[in-house]
Amino acid sequence: MRIKREQLLLYAVTDRKCIGDRDLFTCIREALEGGVTILQLREKGMSTEQLAEEARKVKELCKEFGVPLIINDDYKAAMLSGADGVHVGVEDASVSEIRAAAGDSFIIGATAKTPEQAIKAYSEGADYLGVGAVFPSPTKTNAIRITTSQLHEICGCVNIPSVAIGGITENNLSGLAGGGMAGIAVVSSLFGADDIRLAAHNLRAAVSALTKGGAV
Repeated sequence: MRIKREQLLLYAVTDRKCIGDRDLFTCIREALEGGVTILQLREKGMSTEQLAEEARKVKELCKEFGVPLIINDDYKAAMLSGADGVHVGVEDASVSEIRAAAGDSFIIGATAKTPEQAIKAYSEGADYLGVGAVFPSPTKTNAIRITTSQLHEICGCVNIPSVAIGGITENNLSGLAGGGMAGIAVVSSLFGADDIRLAAHNLRAAVSALTKGGAV
């Protein structure tokens, strides 16, 4: 396995809009110190070369904490930077194309909003799924919502782990009980927090409690 289920427990996705004037690398370090188990670097406005350069710096931070680094969308930047993998949506490069280019050791995550999308990603070689949006999302206001029962159906239709994503906070997390996911992916509830380190600690504790209770 290229990724372990437990590595998906608390999946952090960066967002410069959430951190405001704060330094990105400082915020990432605080998230790592707080206990995130995997980090996705998401930068929509950068060229492949610019993203690869930034990713190299973030990779050093992640390496310090033993946390995998995933790049959003741009698998070429991920390969150039030495990141551990990439996460792609349904509109991006196909999983099969990325697998052919990047090889067997590269982690590939794929977004799935339906069982059909999940099965397609799995059959092409995806290592994990991002499933949602499970709640209204402040970072993706046009995201299609899915119910907890739909989340469970998607997570259960393939033999790879999934993370739930979309508007998840410490307060609404319990609503995902029985969803079948390995963990949660968070953006604004982490990087929009005044104290990122504390937010990560509390989110990890909450999702760990839900996991230990057999609810996910």
